[in-house]
Amino acid sequence: MQIIRKIESKLQAALAPQSLEVIDESHLHAGHVGARPEGETHFRVHVVSTAFAGLGRVERQRMVYAALAEELAGPVHALSIRAETLDEA
Repeated sequence: MQIIRKIESKLQAALAPQSLEVIDESHLHAGHVGARPEGETHFRVHVVSTAFAGLGRVERQRMVYAALAEELAGPVHALSIRAETLDEA
């Protein structure tokens, strides 16, 4: 399974988002530290979920990091997160 599909699947399972967008931005980091020629190293995530209600930015990011711990420990070098509730989206 591609890394992007794993990210989508794990975030769906952990956060039951109303909206989820995962973008592979690896091509923007070619030649940088952590980049691999085959890509799938740098991602941007925009997730909208009621699971974030009442939580601050850092707590929301920790939820995303926890769901993707395996990927962040291995193939994913960088992850940009925008985590919002329905009211904020």
